[in-house]
Amino acid sequence: MIIGIDGNEANVEHKVGVSVYTQSMLEHFAKVSSTNTSFKVFLRSMPLPTMPKETPHYSYEVIKGSRMWSQVFLPWRLYKKKDIDVFFSPAHYSPRYCPVPLVVTIHDLSYYYYPDEFLKKDLYKLTNWTAASIGKAREIIAVSKTTKKDIQKYFDVDEEHLHVIYNGFEKHTLPKNGIDVLKEYDLIKQKYLMYVGTLQPRKNIPTLVEAFAAFHKTNKDFKLVIVGKHGWLFDNLFESVKKYNVEDAVIFTGFIPDEKVAQLYSNAFCFVLPSLYEGFGIPILEAMSYRCPVISSHASSLPEIGADACLYFDPKDSNDLQEKISMLYENKSTYSTLIKAGEDRVKNFSWEQSAKDTLDVIIQAGNK
Repeated sequence: MIIGIDGNEANVEHKVGVSVYTQSMLEHFAKVSSTNTSFKVFLRSMPLPTMPKETPHYSYEVIKGSRMWSQVFLPWRLYKKKDIDVFFSPAHYSPRYCPVPLVVTIHDLSYYYYPDEFLKKDLYKLTNWTAASIGKAREIIAVSKTTKKDIQKYFDVDEEHLHVIYNGFEKHTLPKNGIDVLKEYDLIKQKYLMYVGTLQPRKNIPTLVEAFAAFHKTNKDFKLVIVGKHGWLFDNLFESVKKYNVEDAVIFTGFIPDEKVAQLYSNAFCFVLPSLYEGFGIPILEAMSYRCPVISSHASSLPEIGADACLYFDPKDSNDLQEKISMLYENKSTYSTLIKAGEDRVKNFSWEQSAKDTLDVIIQAGNK
């Protein structure tokens, strides 16, 4: 069987979210490629050095084209050669015209809940192209039960063709010069809370800033470290830092390499995820793997992923979050319990298992 894949999400320098997912799938596929199961990964541009290396049964093909690449140039190539048996789209968008069975992964439907957070052109694509992908796909993968429920809520999908396959996570090796990472952000011997993720409205970071500001009034030795690239409509976040007068206590690192993030996790007092909506929530697992206690919003899929290994709060109530931070600070028993529960929880998730289950669905679609 020859499996075609849209690999563009992984072929970027700074991998977050769906890019991490796609990269993890491709790494496993390259590893298990064989005479019986080979892979052809289609790209807009030459593969970056971070992409998996080619093997006799795992290869790349660059298709020239700019706008509407997945809707025009890719399908034209698929129809022209007809040399694959099934096609996998790791992220929502798929060739609308595809000569072979299609499998697509849907990560979340946040655009239905928070349409104002998206540029008009992106919202149009997400709304229409995702609908087209779901309508055409022979098999659909949802990354959580929450995402599955959302798909069933907004689309007429036969449950027999809807599969929940959890994401995995990768625990990165701590850098040997870890002390330099802490020194870079003036965090040596410094207590701090941290957040990791794209800076955009539905991540609800101003609520975290407000809760931290209240906690900071009686705990001046703490800082808040916010890690992540700037997304869409993030200005309110910086305004909230000024509003609560914590400019000197909040550190924005921007996007930083995984190894540095790992070092920050391993030295943080706790990790806080205040998001209003997540299709999965990989940072929860990352934090747990570095023995970093997690305080999470109880919204969408997060309780499904964190289970009993997190403290949960109402994402619309900064007082609730502040109380949870204080509880964790004052109760050493709760702190230790969360660390142990987190270490146990992450054992249920791996990229290898996620990719294996995904490949099973792809092969199933190709054999029907």
